[in-house]
Amino acid sequence: MSTTGTQVNRKEKAGTTMVEMCSVRVGQAYFGVPITHILEIVGSAQPKPVPLAPAFVGGLVHYRGDVLTTVSLRQLLGLPAKEGRQDILVLETAGGCFGLLVDAVGEVLTVSSADYEPNPSTLDERRRALFAGTYKLKEGLLIMLDPDRMDPMRLAEGLAA
Repeated sequence: MSTTGTQVNRKEKAGTTMVEMCSVRVGQAYFGVPITHILEIVGSAQPKPVPLAPAFVGGLVHYRGDVLTTVSLRQLLGLPAKEGRQDILVLETAGGCFGLLVDAVGEVLTVSSADYEPNPSTLDERRRALFAGTYKLKEGLLIMLDPDRMDPMRLAEGLAA
């Protein structure tokens, strides 16, 4: 197994690469996050709200003695807030660590680069900024999320611009 960029790759057939993704659900949508960005999965957490924070901030949680800012994928997608507990993926990017709030964490999938499709040109600007393409699977589409694009500091900079 070799590491290239942000993906764990394994050679399959000539010209194709296998990529490992952690699957997550938000509403009816199925997303994938490269496992190389995931530090830990924290199930059933309930973040504390942050007054006057941007809508995408899901709240703060205690994580290994630190306070971790969470980003609500529901809010980024324009979906209504979910009541109760949610799962958190603790992600690491060049900007630091943050939590990604999702409805449910699934399994680790190995997907083929041959099944990858870039974002369509018809995708709205907000989603194009978050999605890194799609993998076609037997069960449906796995929308690839780019953790660097969801870093709270980067999202805040986007709001200020």
